Amino acid sequence: MEKVVIIGSGCAGLTAAIYTARANLNPLVLTGTMPGGLLTTTSIVENYPGFPEGVDGFELMQRMQKQAERFGARVEFGTVESAAVEGNPIKLAVDGKEIETRTLIIASGAGHRHLGLESEARLENKGVTYCATCDGALPMFRDQPLVVVGGGDSACEEATYLTRFGSVVYLIHRRDELRASKIMADRALAHPKIKPIWDSVVTEVMDVEAGKVTGVRVRNVRTEEEQVLDCAGLFVAIGHVPNTQIFRNQVEMDEAGYVIPKRGSETSAKGVFVAGDCSDHVYRQAVTAAGLGCAAAIDAERYLAGISQ
Repeated sequence: MEKVVIIGSGCAGLTAAIYTARANLNPLVLTGTMPGGLLTTTSIVENYPGFPEGVDGFELMQRMQKQAERFGARVEFGTVESAAVEGNPIKLAVDGKEIETRTLIIASGAGHRHLGLESEARLENKGVTYCATCDGALPMFRDQPLVVVGGGDSACEEATYLTRFGSVVYLIHRRDELRASKIMADRALAHPKIKPIWDSVVTEVMDVEAGKVTGVRVRNVRTEEEQVLDCAGLFVAIGHVPNTQIFRNQVEMDEAGYVIPKRGSETSAKGVFVAGDCSDHVYRQAVTAAGLGCAAAIDAERYLAGISQ
């Protein structure tokens, strides 16, 4: 039986692995379908402490994994198909085999909602991005027109942030008013650099053949009229989907599927802890995920110490 199993190998999961491994708990880390998490899709990470010149997202996660393995963590490629967390031990079905563990750290992260366009997928990391605070300051976006898609608080925050770098920021929303909180909407719409494009959707990202974003094709959902907006970057801010489906009805979640932590990183299930983007719908940064991973590891260690006494 395992002492600690960590689901997820992003910043939260690998930080939890470093701490539990250094506590001689020999943790097992299950990578899921995307080893290294969403950060591996970011070309240059410039806001993670300790890297003044920036660091490739994949390289950062590789370093974290090596650090965890140095202290005895075992990282295995595996997808958790189902979980039974209400009993003791906790039971996981992983690629057809059963794993039992005393504690579980859910660090499964969240995925960005995509527009679902083929051109969007082909230009990801080539001007299409899902995190303005991660990528907005890159040289390719400076003093260039930029596009943000979305109408909520996140979209308004992204658009406002991008005004520091872009020459103009087009905020495209499929309705005729933002669904963001009034203060966020007012702040975004009052900014002279932000130009709202109402009742519209992006139908194509250009230019796949050039291998970089040069513009977007936009369709008005009321008039069906189309236009092309020249831009150097498309920032998609239409929400996230937490990777927590297998724990539904077993641990307490909000309506969107984010796990609700109780005291510290504890969940509503005994011996189950949570860290990172699967419980954080506010910050969603690598450094905050790492901090939450640290907290979950410490909580799990203390929980196990209590069991053994």
